[in-house]
Formats: sequence, C-alpha cells, structure tokens
Amino acid sequence: MKILSLIMARAGSKRLKDKNLKKIKNYSLIERAIRISKKLKKNNIICDRLLSTDSIKIFELGKNNKVMTPWIRPKKLSQSNSKSADTALHAIQWYENNISRLDGILLLQPTSPFREYKDVVKAISLFKK
Repeated sequence: MKILSLIMARAGSKRLKDKNLKKIKNYSLIERAIRISKKLKKNNIICDRLLSTDSIKIFELGKNNKVMTPWIRPKKLSQSNSKSADTALHAIQWYENNISRLDGILLLQPTSPFREYKDVVKAISLFKK
C-alpha cells in the first residue's frame, strides 16, 4: 500500500509570526514533522515524503532534510482563508501526475507537535486493515 506523508506548512500566521519555525525542546514544529516522516520512510511504512509550503525558509529546510519539496505553494493556497483540503489536493494531484498513484495520505501537521511515532504507526496499521 502506497501512503504519502504530506506536510503542509504555511509561512503566515495571524497570531504568531513564523509559527512553524518556533522551537519546542531544540526542534521547530516543522522539524518535528520532518523527523517523524523520515523515520516512517526509513522503516518502509510510507512510500514518500512531500512538503507543501509558501515559505522560502521552510522550503530550504525541507530540501536540506531530503523531503520532496518541488515547488513554492501558490499564493491562492497560502492565504489565511485557504482550505487545507484544497492545498492537500494540489499536492496529491502533483504527486500522482509526476511520481505515482497513491492509496492513502498521512497528513503530518506541524501544529500537532506532540504526536508519538508509535501512535502514527498504529494508526497506519489500522488504516491498512
């Protein structure tokens, strides 16, 4: 089963500037999502890792961590009122048109930094059943 880890990280935040780059115990929110996706990929639980962002800093962070980061997200998908579903569909369509068909998506939101690796693995296992 081909499951893509999708990390969506917008640059703007209404209340907290550079929110996705803020650190909690040595790692930024975006780095925490990247670290879990890296472990999932290493253990062949997911097929690939894709980052969608409108931030040059986050784009570079993705590239430096060998996360597939093929574009800067379009402005129309980067507004405070943009829907996450539209952003996810944009990324999925790009992946399926350029890489391969998918069976599932694992959305690793940077704003949920306290997820545990074992819980993600368990959730994927349940999804596969």
